[in-house]
Amino acid sequence: MILTVTLNTALDLTYRVPRLTPHSSHRVTEVTERPGGKGLNVARVLAALGHESTVTGFAGGATGRALREQLATAPGVRDALLDVAGATRRTIAVVDAESGDTTQLNEPGPLITPDEWSGFLASYEQLLPSAAAVALCGSLPPGVPVGAYAHLVRAARAAGVPVLLDTSGEPLRRGIAARPDIVKPNADELAELTGSHEPLRATRDARRRGAHAVVASLGAKGLLAATPDGALRATPPAPVRGNPTGAGDSAVAALLAGLVENTPWRRRLASAVALSAATVLAPVAGEFDREAYEDLLDRVSVTEQASAA
Repeated sequence: MILTVTLNTALDLTYRVPRLTPHSSHRVTEVTERPGGKGLNVARVLAALGHESTVTGFAGGATGRALREQLATAPGVRDALLDVAGATRRTIAVVDAESGDTTQLNEPGPLITPDEWSGFLASYEQLLPSAAAVALCGSLPPGVPVGAYAHLVRAARAAGVPVLLDTSGEPLRRGIAARPDIVKPNADELAELTGSHEPLRATRDARRRGAHAVVASLGAKGLLAATPDGALRATPPAPVRGNPTGAGDSAVAALLAGLVENTPWRRRLASAVALSAATVLAPVAGEFDREAYEDLLDRVSVTEQASAA
């Protein structure tokens, strides 16, 4: 079982419009609703790849109930979310059908009380012994300590469970110092962490801060990784157009699958890039175009990178 932690879960709404024009009214042609938050997207992709997953974090209010009702229908995903008094947030993605661009609106999460946080910590430590790996994903809701991920990384390491961290800002800065097995920032998060806008230098610098491996997302240009096997760049054969929401979460799923299967780094990165691209081609986050994934997998280019100047 792979455990994914989403402290700031969401109910994801995707609206499709023929063309998104600021300051105007729009007719929505399609609406989809899915349980969301980064770790829930990761868990659904893992299940589709054949890995049993458990999701934990917080859910509350009418939105939280709707999220859990939909999660109950997701095959291969076990719900270990904790009820809280506050209402789970919603995220809204507006997809422009003409350009393929997506505009994202994210509500704030519920306020988590000290008792609710203590209850989560106890539940998390009970789940760890059954986990083959843990993913700590996304933002922190109000009330959760900024060092929360560092604490959760240390708990996983103490239990002998490999852990992947996918967050940003101060939670990332503190979490990486706790020595996770993998961190997966995007280019902006990496630059904020290291102060460097040169991706290869920044990736290596991030690894020196404590992570066993750093895999940086370069958007449509693929992934750049500093690993125990050296620095590697994985590039898709061609750009794809579509909804990029959830593409990074699919990359995390591929990296987790590779971690528990102990596949070589080159194959892990190729899978992560192919799965990300196949997710862009899918209508909503947490899903991917399987035919596209299988077609792209052996066409992703993975190359060694020389030292940064």
